[in-house]
Amino acid sequence: MTQTRWWWIRHAPVTENNGTIYGNQDLNCDCSNKDAFKALASIVPKNAVWVTSNLKRTKQTAEAVQAEMTTFDFPAFIEAPELQEQSFGDWQGMTHKELGEIRGDAWHRFWLAPAAEAPPSGESFEALIHRVSKAIDELNEAHKGKDIIAVTHGGTIRAAVAKALDLTPEKALGLTVGNLSLTRLDHYDAKDDPIMTHSSWGAGYINAEPLTFLSPKKTPE
Repeated sequence: MTQTRWWWIRHAPVTENNGTIYGNQDLNCDCSNKDAFKALASIVPKNAVWVTSNLKRTKQTAEAVQAEMTTFDFPAFIEAPELQEQSFGDWQGMTHKELGEIRGDAWHRFWLAPAAEAPPSGESFEALIHRVSKAIDELNEAHKGKDIIAVTHGGTIRAAVAKALDLTPEKALGLTVGNLSLTRLDHYDAKDDPIMTHSSWGAGYINAEPLTFLSPKKTPE
């Protein structure tokens, strides 16, 4: 069975939004956390396909990780617009307080809205899962058996986990995906496999803090 390993990294923090909802706005990120980038560089495979969304914060983050891997020549990023963050439409540019005043009792405990609801001029989380899933299928087919480092967004990674673990969209909204966290998902292709009749997914870890991989292991007392 052919295994394709996905290394999902959420982009570095966005600070220039002044606390407002930014969704798929094309904003810069803060790449000053050198320790986190060094940790990521020590974890991810060297010979991998690099994928970003079309938003510059994912490219900035990918470049910052690669900068800590100076002894290797990297292929150009594959830009996948389908992996960009969910569009929150008219809610983008508002503060959470302002949106809360508008939403009232409809405010969602994990996200800005229930999975099936699309913000005005935006898209629902269900729609995000659909477009992310399609892109994953295409990349799995194009880069079968390889390592794929995908530097994307919190919503995108939730959608990827929902696809891999067959979570309902509403359940997937409860996942935490921190900035610069690492999520490992493995795709197993059943084509030509003598035993398995369908492809499957495995999860190595979700929302792992990169610095925890470098923490010294405790010795038995």
